[in-house]
Amino acid sequence: MKVMIHEYIVKTQDSGPYGITRGKDGAMWFTEQRGNRIGRINDAGEITSFPLPTESAGVMSIISDRTGDLWFTEYQANKIGRMSLDGYFTEYELPVVNSAPFGITEDREGAIWFTEMNSGRIGRLTASGEMTEFELPNSDTFPSFIVPGSDGALWFTQNQGNSIGRITTEGDVTEFPIPTPNSGPVGITSGPDGALWFVQIMSNKIGRMTTSGEVTEYMIPTSNAKPHAIISGENGDLWFTEWGGNQIGRITVQGKITEYPIPTNHAEPHGIAIGTKGDIWFAEECNQIGRLIISP
Repeated sequence: MKVMIHEYIVKTQDSGPYGITRGKDGAMWFTEQRGNRIGRINDAGEITSFPLPTESAGVMSIISDRTGDLWFTEYQANKIGRMSLDGYFTEYELPVVNSAPFGITEDREGAIWFTEMNSGRIGRLTASGEMTEFELPNSDTFPSFIVPGSDGALWFTQNQGNSIGRITTEGDVTEFPIPTPNSGPVGITSGPDGALWFVQIMSNKIGRMTTSGEVTEYMIPTSNAKPHAIISGENGDLWFTEWGGNQIGRITVQGKITEYPIPTNHAEPHGIAIGTKGDIWFAEECNQIGRLIISP
């Protein structure tokens, strides 16, 4: 397998790309955390940006739903944002001030779920705008990323709680501890094997948890790699960003890890997503979008 990495500069200064997702139009869409915009990049590397209605929103995570709309969290503005592919915005304000919405995903029924870092809640938002919030057992666990599991529940990392949370669509919560103390879980995804895979930014590990809560951990070869986001690949593998190691990592379901250095030093890679051609796209906070191309 041959790997090449290309990088594309976001021309608007100090945009701070953070989250990234594949849109229904085949392009990659990303959040500009500091630039206060939603960006779009096509396979040719052409970038277009759409300014957010709310100033200094602190836009973070982003997904594309089954209808093609983009949903994203506005961490500082305390809102959930929605944008059509032609640039029409709708925003939904959270009931509790300073909730700090962060991670976001869609369930099997098309409802949008999100984490509230500061308030210790998991939120649910329907397409019609009806919002429900579920309190977690502890309000200070910093729920971070969230993803649907193979069991139909939603699974999320608790960054300060050193655990993985599970919430049913009815709102029932279960917490599963991570064996390594103070591991700092952040990104999480549903793997090709039906298990949940997550990164441990403080303990320098990739974790795997079955839907029954059994955990296996794999040490990342590069010390202080600070893994951040993780996604399921297309060949029985998973891909993750290394914010500290300045690399893109690949891990097989057997636990074998390979790392690929990013050409730009101190790129600060965060969000990661799979493109239509199987390429790995990632957001670099240094004002670039990266693309890892795999060839035989």
